[in-house]
Amino acid sequence: MEFDVVIVGAGPAGLSTACKIMQLAQQKEQELLVCVVEKGSEVGAHILSGAVFETRALDELFPDWKSMGAPLNTPVKEDHIFWFNDEQSARKLPNFMTPKTMHNDGNYIVSMGNVCRWLAEQAEQLGVEVFPGFAASEIIYNEDGSVGGIITGDMGVSESGEPKDSFMPGMELRAKYTVFAEGCRGHLGKQLIEQFNLNEGKSPQHYGIGFKEIWDVDPSKHQEGLVVHSAGWPLKEASGGSYLYHAENNQILVGLIVDLDYKNPHLSPFDEFQRLKHHPVIKQYIEGGKRVSYGARAIAKGGFNSLPKMTFPGGILVGCDAGTLNFAKIKGNHTAMKSGLLAAETIIDALGEDSVPSQDLLGYTDKFEQSWLYKELFNSRNFGPAMHKFGSFWGGAFNTMEQNIFGGNAFVNFKDESRDHEQLGLAENHQKIDYPKPDGVLSFDKLSSVFLSNTNHEEDQPCHLQLKNDAVPIEINLPKYDEPAQRYCPAGVYEIVESDAGDKKLQINAQNCVHCKTCDIKDPTQNINWVVPEGAGGPNYPNM
Repeated sequence: MEFDVVIVGAGPAGLSTACKIMQLAQQKEQELLVCVVEKGSEVGAHILSGAVFETRALDELFPDWKSMGAPLNTPVKEDHIFWFNDEQSARKLPNFMTPKTMHNDGNYIVSMGNVCRWLAEQAEQLGVEVFPGFAASEIIYNEDGSVGGIITGDMGVSESGEPKDSFMPGMELRAKYTVFAEGCRGHLGKQLIEQFNLNEGKSPQHYGIGFKEIWDVDPSKHQEGLVVHSAGWPLKEASGGSYLYHAENNQILVGLIVDLDYKNPHLSPFDEFQRLKHHPVIKQYIEGGKRVSYGARAIAKGGFNSLPKMTFPGGILVGCDAGTLNFAKIKGNHTAMKSGLLAAETIIDALGEDSVPSQDLLGYTDKFEQSWLYKELFNSRNFGPAMHKFGSFWGGAFNTMEQNIFGGNAFVNFKDESRDHEQLGLAENHQKIDYPKPDGVLSFDKLSSVFLSNTNHEEDQPCHLQLKNDAVPIEINLPKYDEPAQRYCPAGVYEIVESDAGDKKLQINAQNCVHCKTCDIKDPTQNINWVVPEGAGGPNYPNM
């Protein structure tokens, strides 16, 4: 099938790109064929975000979004920021001690899954073809080396690689321009960055893993519009922080972000999150409630210094596939959307010119550098590096000073040239962490949590968690790092099992995978390669 534009990923970046392209095409009376492919079973099935949403990009895309029924129903009414000293005590920080970027006046507490479902409806009304359940598995390269589209994954292939009775071959979706909007650590995006050397001269990308649960709570404990953030405990050996948002319908969204540059291989981000919920500041709201959803997703948080060149012959990276999240705000949806709007403008300009379709979309760089997106990311460039350099407390103090006094331009440029997976230390040099057993009331185990994510994969299919060398987990990772995949995975995918003869092996429970990509990022030997499974596999988040 041939299109003018193929977009990979029906998240905020991809759908904003699609909508804007069609809006501009209608203004210019151009007839374009645009399609969006989405690996989730439906649009929104793989979307996981906090989320406090800034409407700046949405205002540009659909100025009358309120009358159009966009699912933004809960304005932020109050902000609380805490420093958790330990498991019992906390200090509430006054406004002057928090960066201006953390204030949420005018923002909304939303389900980004539902926002994306709404955006998909707008895209389809504008004439975009949206194909959920189709995973983009390969890149098509033209004879001149430019990108010419994508190939969707085969369906109905057995674990041994043989076609089953249900076999359906993948389709070639060819395009003049291809937009990659896969989200953080995109399967194809990381290939493109390497293929075209897009990160030359840039700091390495940095990541966190973000957890989220949705709780139905007692109406007497619910304060619709309240936003609570914290730093400090339980993260003694990692940086990061928690969030708790009072959404509509007596629901609370609670989560923890753990930066993936931590050193102790015994650390379990999932168990740190379970501990968090026992802190009195968190417990007071969710105690007596019912947990109804769970999920986890990696976050690209390197910011301005880690942004790759986003264009290459025949295509462009947008949103978290490029790393446009503003970690100083803990927000990436409005920035992802804006990157998509700029990509759409650039593509429309290119399609209207007498030029070779596979050209590099160089006009994007000028649009980006003249936009508020560039300024916002530039002014937040020191946020992550300062936290890594000085720690959560003093890094936070520097960031407050830079944002509140210097407006994000303190005339210093901190950079973090380390790579997250290289920070992991040897197991023998770090103390094991004794995590309390989950109580089944506030804290839970991994398998019961994965159940709430509605994760499902066709069992008889090739494993999408590929080991580059099968021997590495037992011969290197286990003796050196106590095989950290057992702990950094939030879904119980990786287990060390022992045979009756005493032989050990790494068992991969790929059916549990929630597509967070943490294994692809944190494995110390970079031996795990996450590729797309059969389309429609993975979590099915109803309203995350």
